[in-house]
Amino acid sequence: MRERVKKAGWIGLGAVLGILLSLNLSVFAQRETKLPIPYEDLQLLSAVFGKIKSDYVEPVSDEKLIHEAINGMVRGLDPHSDFLDAEAYKELQVDTQGRFGGLGIEVGVEDGVVRVISPIEDTPAFRAGIKAGDLIVKIDDLATRGIPLSKAVERMRGKPGTQVQLTVVRKDVDTPLTFTLTRQEINVKSIRAKLIEPGFGYVRVRKFQEDTGGDLAKALKDLYKNGDLKGLVLDLRSDPGGLLNQAVAVSAAFLPKDVLVVYTDGRTPDARMRLTANRDNYIRRGDDYFRDLPPGVKTVPMVVIVDAGTASASEIVAGALQDHKRATVLGAQTFGKGSVQTILPLGNNTPIRIREANLGGHLDVATVGAGKPGPKPTAATAPAQQTTPAKPDGGQQDAIPPRVDFGGDDDFQLKQAVNHLKGIPVIANSKALSAEAKPQ
Repeated sequence: MRERVKKAGWIGLGAVLGILLSLNLSVFAQRETKLPIPYEDLQLLSAVFGKIKSDYVEPVSDEKLIHEAINGMVRGLDPHSDFLDAEAYKELQVDTQGRFGGLGIEVGVEDGVVRVISPIEDTPAFRAGIKAGDLIVKIDDLATRGIPLSKAVERMRGKPGTQVQLTVVRKDVDTPLTFTLTRQEINVKSIRAKLIEPGFGYVRVRKFQEDTGGDLAKALKDLYKNGDLKGLVLDLRSDPGGLLNQAVAVSAAFLPKDVLVVYTDGRTPDARMRLTANRDNYIRRGDDYFRDLPPGVKTVPMVVIVDAGTASASEIVAGALQDHKRATVLGAQTFGKGSVQTILPLGNNTPIRIREANLGGHLDVATVGAGKPGPKPTAATAPAQQTTPAKPDGGQQDAIPPRVDFGGDDDFQLKQAVNHLKGIPVIANSKALSAEAKPQ
């Protein structure tokens, strides 16, 4: 099983992080499908192939034509389906390990243009002021409209220390913004935890990687070293998702054993799953890292804070904790992803990654299966403020407040989460939230 915006990917060492929906690296066996062969349509495809080979202005290899035909066929299904060759699939696997190089942006495609889902904390993109929702219209001298996401990602890749220029269109900003970024190696740690004050813990999940569950277990044990907690904040803001089994793991850490975390429905039998808070659904091998968690983890009062960048696997966790009345979700509406990608291997180990999301051309969750309703949107907070971006002419725009450091002393939303745990009234600060939607 493989997790808003159309296709998703992290630009690291240049790897594409397909995570806007929850990912699961388990691969389904290839299915034999016996359907009538549309000979007339295939004859048309063959005729076009032959014409291009004989009459196009310059020679084109058979491999390129066939791959582009497959790309077009898959992308025509919906805005999120994609075709991965062996190299791209390998990069996807590297991605989930949390170490890659590049700019530190999770991106997708919207209306044919590369859109920023969220910048990764403490990366070149984050420090420069790249903002969730920005449209990357140009990478150096390459216009991005209409090009495959993988090619856009490839152009943003590069050796650490080298530079790349991004031209960005931002909502409510009249002129494009230009950012010159220096690439670096990106090493994203999934879990960050600390005591906010005596008795109150904070855990941030940046994305759901292979080691997220185990890292969470270590963090929780550390938080409980000096005694039980009075309250715990789980921060899923700008978490784009990741591995599905790790979303189940994070949920299982706080929920009673065997309660339902998430179910999936689909056209084929193996797409219909019920994933519960059971080690069989989040451990592939080895011992259960949650077996000796402090008992208080299951009952400590919790607040989950989310924002518009909270997507996919992180929405599964927030929804599960909310549905089981295990935590209060604080904020505004999240991304709203409601599907899971599956890796479907083809011959010669070349897979197709199918992506689904609730954007134009998506599968309507309400019509899938036996009339089961899809997941409801979860609450979330507004995007954090950005650092000063460069003007298109290379200068600086008027200064704006620095980006909020999630978990830092100036984290307003975290303070409100702690207030809720203490029974103190929560301040909405609607003025600050509305200002976030406009350029500063």
